[in-house]
Amino acid sequence: MVFLSKAAAVRERRAEGDEDRGGEEPLHVASRLHAFNRFELKYLVPVEQAAEIRDELAERMDRDLHSPVGGYGVWSLYYDTPQLRFYWEKIEGLKFRRKLRIRHYGDLDGVTDDSPVCVEIKQRVNRVTQKRRITLPYGVARQLCDGREMVEHSARESAFVQEVLELVVRLNLQPTAITGYQREALVGRDADTGLRVTFDRRVRGRDRDFHFGIPTPENRFTIPPHMSVMEIKVNERTPHWITDLAARRNLNLVRISKYVQSIEAFGLAPRSVFHINEADFPPPTPIEEQPARVDAPSKAGAQ
Repeated sequence: MVFLSKAAAVRERRAEGDEDRGGEEPLHVASRLHAFNRFELKYLVPVEQAAEIRDELAERMDRDLHSPVGGYGVWSLYYDTPQLRFYWEKIEGLKFRRKLRIRHYGDLDGVTDDSPVCVEIKQRVNRVTQKRRITLPYGVARQLCDGREMVEHSARESAFVQEVLELVVRLNLQPTAITGYQREALVGRDADTGLRVTFDRRVRGRDRDFHFGIPTPENRFTIPPHMSVMEIKVNERTPHWITDLAARRNLNLVRISKYVQSIEAFGLAPRSVFHINEADFPPPTPIEEQPARVDAPSKAGAQ
């Protein structure tokens, strides 16, 4: 991870609705395909400090409707070339780069081929992060990315599905690493509706057993378990009160990638770092999971 200068400077939502499977698609039907652009600022902060910042932010932001107390799980299976092309593009800081992943929201207990997941291309164009994804049943997503087979899709989804398939075949992409973490999310209100702040803790991963539903995965922490990744995500510019908060708390911007951390933690690339067995740091008890109470309005919803 690279530390930068001091700060001066949804939960990603799955697309809703089913579609017509024929060549024509009614215009009033929501597509499973979803795309958005945004700017991201990342900070690495101790878990205790992250809780304090979250409570301060709650005075001007709402809890994401899909983020229950204690947060929700986010699990991603990343694909890369045998030579780790996507990893090295990130390390070298290419102005245009992209990654392919399958993402599941929530716990991994009970994941089946029918469980909804997102097949997602995340790309960076200069300073802008762009995401395009489609929601599919897990079995269908694996058929597309692992089996390298065309899957059923609507006309509106065709370009994206073909791009995924072309990437997988042309670059010989294969499952490379899984990352997982517990996320709490806040969203802006009023004039800050484009603002989103997330806190990711218990960041871990593995370099084998790539099926989401295996009963005893060998996960390791890829970021120390006492640290949390705080991300500020905006559509255009960061509100001044957010940058003031970061400066007042002496937060440092970092370049950090959970995928890169997993690659290095498991020695798949020479820039290896520490790794800690997840079993040595079990999840907190439900009492410890409870955040400090805040008086600001909050929104909570089950996964």
